[in-house]
Amino acid sequence: MVETLFHAYTPLVISTGLGLLLFRYIPVDFPKLLSGFLFWIGIPLQILVLARQSDFSGAMGFTPAIAIFVLFLSMSLAWLTWLLLRWLSAAYVQKPYFVSKDSWLHLFLVNFNSLKRSSQGSFILAAMLGNTGFVGLAITPAIISSDNNNWAVLYSVTNNVIGSYGFGVLIASYFGHSEEKNHWWIQLRDVLTVPALWAFIIGFFTRNIPLPETVESGLQTAVLGVIASALVLVGIRLRAIKTWQSFELALIPSLLKVLIVPVLLGFGASFFGLSGDPRFVLVLMSGTPTALSVLILAEIYELDRDLLASSIALTSVGLLLMLPLWLAFFS
Repeated sequence: MVETLFHAYTPLVISTGLGLLLFRYIPVDFPKLLSGFLFWIGIPLQILVLARQSDFSGAMGFTPAIAIFVLFLSMSLAWLTWLLLRWLSAAYVQKPYFVSKDSWLHLFLVNFNSLKRSSQGSFILAAMLGNTGFVGLAITPAIISSDNNNWAVLYSVTNNVIGSYGFGVLIASYFGHSEEKNHWWIQLRDVLTVPALWAFIIGFFTRNIPLPETVESGLQTAVLGVIASALVLVGIRLRAIKTWQSFELALIPSLLKVLIVPVLLGFGASFFGLSGDPRFVLVLMSGTPTALSVLILAEIYELDRDLLASSIALTSVGLLLMLPLWLAFFS
């Protein structure tokens, strides 16, 4: 297990560290350009390869339904938590009597009351979308039997395609536009024109069409480059954070992501008679760190980048802390 985590996190640390080092030497527009490249070319290429090489024949048919349920559960909990914090902060600003002005809670509530729509969108995305592909699929083979691996694959595909580039784009588009300029057809247009969705459709229906070995190996190499580029973007955005306030705010969706939702799903699966590897896969996939794709969406739709970068960092550490507990209770 330790060796598996080491192999899964080594590229993350190296590529993110490279982004931290490059921060001072890159043009201001570089993160935006890199995000555009990943959104329109890199991620669709990755989804295309995943769709072509995945075997869905042995996967449980209701796994996508569970993955979609987790997306809705995470989104709902994050939205309700945001509304509760907004109500508390507004009430405190009007009557700041029950908290000392020297405490961190005073600063948190005051700062929260001034947050914009873009931060709410980032808050929801941070709690909802997980890194099921890079982290989840890297860990599961060392823990579960190969007979149950399709649970993880199908969950990851659903999370990436329907989650990140379906619901994720919908939320990013909604909160990335002002309330006055928001129309339902704008969100519909943004979802239907996401290149990753079309890449999945093309990859899925061309699975039985063989490609030359050099092309297949070239696609695999390109996917590794896409992952590394996304992690470099994470490092750049982490280095750009100037205060700890984003980490304080990111702690809340991070707890939802790696603690609340996986535990609820684990006990819910047990209640319905699911156990062993399938139950553990669902818990692990629902509790993977915040997806790298959220930063790409933040750059495209002008959301709160600091909050999302902080959430990626916190949930990556949180996975290391929670994984032994998941193994003890749900494996």
